[in-house]
Amino acid sequence: MVTKDTLSGLVVYLPKEELLIEFKKLMFPQGNKGGKKEMNLRRPSCKKNENFSNRYFEVCKRDMIEYFNISGCYFPRPLTMAIWEIMQIFFDAEMKKMKVVKNWDFPLFVPPGVLEKENEHIEGFAPEVGWVTKSIKSDLEVPIATRPTSETVLYTYFSKWVKGYRDLPLKLYQWCNADRWECNNPTPFIRSREFLWQEGHFAFATKAEADEELLQILELFRRIYEEFLAVPVVKGWKSEHEKFAGGLYTTSVEIFIPNTGRGVQGATSNCLGQNFAKTYEINYVDEKGETATVWQNSWTYSTRTIGVMIMIHGDDKGLILPPKVAPLQVVVIAVPCKNANIQRIYDACTATVSALCEAGIRAEEDLRDEYTPGWKYSDWEMKGVPLRIEIGPRDLENDQVRTVRRDNGVKEDIPRGSLVENVKELLEKIQQNMYEVAKQKREACVQEVKTWDEFIKAFNEKKFILAPWCDEVEVERDVQARTKGETGAAKTLCSPLDQPELPEGTLCFASGKPAKKWTYWGRSY
Repeated sequence: MVTKDTLSGLVVYLPKEELLIEFKKLMFPQGNKGGKKEMNLRRPSCKKNENFSNRYFEVCKRDMIEYFNISGCYFPRPLTMAIWEIMQIFFDAEMKKMKVVKNWDFPLFVPPGVLEKENEHIEGFAPEVGWVTKSIKSDLEVPIATRPTSETVLYTYFSKWVKGYRDLPLKLYQWCNADRWECNNPTPFIRSREFLWQEGHFAFATKAEADEELLQILELFRRIYEEFLAVPVVKGWKSEHEKFAGGLYTTSVEIFIPNTGRGVQGATSNCLGQNFAKTYEINYVDEKGETATVWQNSWTYSTRTIGVMIMIHGDDKGLILPPKVAPLQVVVIAVPCKNANIQRIYDACTATVSALCEAGIRAEEDLRDEYTPGWKYSDWEMKGVPLRIEIGPRDLENDQVRTVRRDNGVKEDIPRGSLVENVKELLEKIQQNMYEVAKQKREACVQEVKTWDEFIKAFNEKKFILAPWCDEVEVERDVQARTKGETGAAKTLCSPLDQPELPEGTLCFASGKPAKKWTYWGRSY
């Protein structure tokens, strides 16, 4: 596995075998040899519905991250990296299907002249840019910026690489870390000073090509959330006020967190138009021998995906991992009892794991004898493993195993002869059920409004508000100003690509002007 150190930005070559060893260290701690003390489990100290924020921080800290001694910074633990790697594998495969897409590694450091060349872009990112001003004890003659995103440094070279129409399309992407130093209310995975992400930068001869590819990438983002993380999203356009700085328009996948009544921008796919191309002189000679300017897209998703997954699926016990991204899909636990043939039970657990692994299911046995079975049940529940298999003397007698689902706690005895088929089916059911439950909770929060009074009522109730809007920046700013409070102001989240019917004569809920579209509003992270 090739990854990047999230603190230094250096490339680290980590063999998968070493990653597995680190992951096992996380999942199989030595524990207290003498003991079965419940305090070792570090259960969340509060319930999800009572103190969502504290519970989220505790769950992240237990298994997912470690804080660093710089405010707003943390580094991912092996469980996080294993989940991130599963998403990487999927996305890399999809990129290769798109042809001529190349995986690159762009510089971390950005010269100020390059960064400041595109005024609208740097104005949007200026508060978030970190600067290197010293080398050991000496002041640098010219400060160097750390990338908040790679457009400015990369497009200087696009102008060198693109000369004729045969050089197009140019499609580059990378997996790396990014730095954002304006960080109010840092939240693990959702908002931090440094994070892992994937970013792509494509150049085309025509706007039609750029528009088509932008939606293809947006669909991949939807698949990551809905098919892998079991999180429902809304694909939509960002408003002019919320679009990517310097871009022509931005699309996104938006998630709504029912427990907090806030939206999360899950990933963005931006059409940059020709703005950056004109600034950085990315021109080419077309088939007619005439000089033309390219059309560009940029897009990204980050480890924010993992934070959203934790928020949507976790419960009072801890994590709940969707099977598709769970590094460990099944844990097999020995349930010995007095006078039982313990070695025979252990052998059955090992054989069960072998059969599952041979079928492509990620499984491990837990044969720790210093803890009771009940303690181990709770331990693995907190770690979010989707399916638990228990094997005891009675199961051996009946040639069966007992399965326990993490998503709903349902127990089922299945025959060993059809073990693999049943486990595969159960994992598929868990994945689908997690998505359906999350979607039902979100839909219960959607509130359609048509007047300002209805809007304010829904906003105070922390709803996912769908309202007719005139699509004017000044009106959006006015709504933000009128709703500003201690818990945040209302803002546009997105205008869904799949627009509901807008009857003729419908007025904007905020301005009373003719409405142009339906738009989701609410608080956001």
